[in-house]
Amino acid sequence: MAPDTVSLRYFLVLAQELNFTRAAARIGIAQPALSARMRRLEAELGTALLVRNTRSVVLTTAGAALAESAPPALAALDRAWDTARRAAAGELGTLRIGYSLSTGAETAPALVDRLIRDNSGLEVGAVPMATPEISPAVADGRIDAGITRGEQPGRGVRRFLLRRERVGIQLAQHHPLAEHPEIEIADAAAYPLRLPDRAANPVIHDQLSALFRDTRPHPRFHTPAVSVDMSQSHLRDGVTLAPAGEAAVTAQPAGLTWRPLRGAPSLTIHLVLPLEPSPLHRRIRAIANTLAHELHWLPD
Repeated sequence: MAPDTVSLRYFLVLAQELNFTRAAARIGIAQPALSARMRRLEAELGTALLVRNTRSVVLTTAGAALAESAPPALAALDRAWDTARRAAAGELGTLRIGYSLSTGAETAPALVDRLIRDNSGLEVGAVPMATPEISPAVADGRIDAGITRGEQPGRGVRRFLLRRERVGIQLAQHHPLAEHPEIEIADAAAYPLRLPDRAANPVIHDQLSALFRDTRPHPRFHTPAVSVDMSQSHLRDGVTLAPAGEAAVTAQPAGLTWRPLRGAPSLTIHLVLPLEPSPLHRRIRAIANTLAHELHWLPD
């Protein structure tokens, strides 16, 4: 049976001091207690480690060998304990995050960057996913966490508000409405409005279209054949508008701009985690919550 590590650490102090009084004072225990520890350690090993006399302590051959070999062994053991503690705290492992494309401009990259910087032992992988697929993927364990715009439906998950952002209009810089610091909902409704495909994102499609429910005449909604167009070519005609959250500003293609819609409710972005959280999930939530307040994504 291996000796207990406390006695072994005490022995290493004694091996340095070669004096029971000084070693006991350095450790912070009574000298008789240290002597008893050393006798028990020798009994466990079945050999003498020390030659004692009234004035000094001398290491035996076995004692000198133990004093040389024990420190790296204890250091390795300390690393093993630290690894176990970090794993239990959610600081180690592989983290798979799925995010909707609409959160990929700013929100998802900011969270992924913070997770990597705060957890050197955590390997983070993030992949864009169709919004309706994210919650089911979290629920069945294909991914560890998700970031979605809007409170997407799905069982077996919990959703935490990560961000609120103003709703506005993305439009060409030469569009007549671009001259206004804010755009009235009724004024925007007079132009063709590009919305995300409802099949791909029913929550956001319905939330954005509801902004114009009471306008007369009803606006002309259309969904382009290409669901993801990084250049936003459909807006360059100087006529078409695209309702969008404020985060669109951070990935604004040249020639386009963004203006807030006056009186429009905010859009929400949610962190999606499993119903039964692990230490890793709890750590993700804590870091996300800290980041959200640091970047003023949420009110204090």
